[in-house]
Amino acid sequence: MTFGQYKIYFVLLMLVIGSWFLADLFDTEKVVKVKVVDHSPDYFSSGYLKKEMTEGGLLKNELEADSMIHYSDDETTHLENPIMTLYNPGVPPWVIKSEKAILAADKDNIQLLGKVFISRDGAKKLRPFKLNTSELKVKMSTSYATTTRWGEIIDAQNKTQGVGMQMTFAEPVKVKFLSKVKGRYVFN
Repeated sequence: MTFGQYKIYFVLLMLVIGSWFLADLFDTEKVVKVKVVDHSPDYFSSGYLKKEMTEGGLLKNELEADSMIHYSDDETTHLENPIMTLYNPGVPPWVIKSEKAILAADKDNIQLLGKVFISRDGAKKLRPFKLNTSELKVKMSTSYATTTRWGEIIDAQNKTQGVGMQMTFAEPVKVKFLSKVKGRYVFN
């Protein structure tokens, strides 16, 4: 074979290599691997409002927040500046505010983080109620709340405080301080 014959094979070999390179360069079916962060949000909302009704169609509770982020790995919902309103028939609603909150996957247990303020307006035979505490856990279905932190109950003339608290929001309302209880009461 002569050099001219090898030249043809060489050009064909270069065309094959060039075609293979161009095909690889413009391959649209390349697999792109993306690492998903374990605890990443799957949806969010700015300005969140959730209302829950009783079987009879009455408003049972409301939950609103400045923002809401839901995480798919543990199904928790994280809230900024949440306000919970719990309704009981025949009495003013309970209003519970905190700095942050985490709603569990079961949508029944909520952890209120940071400072927590609880209030209920007065009614005929009910005095207004205000409670300050922090790090409160609330079970929505039973209207039960608990904390291991300091808390205080304040009304127009009286003040009770202690460390650790258990509370039921449904009638009859029950509040129990667990330790270091102090009170100041004015009797008329």
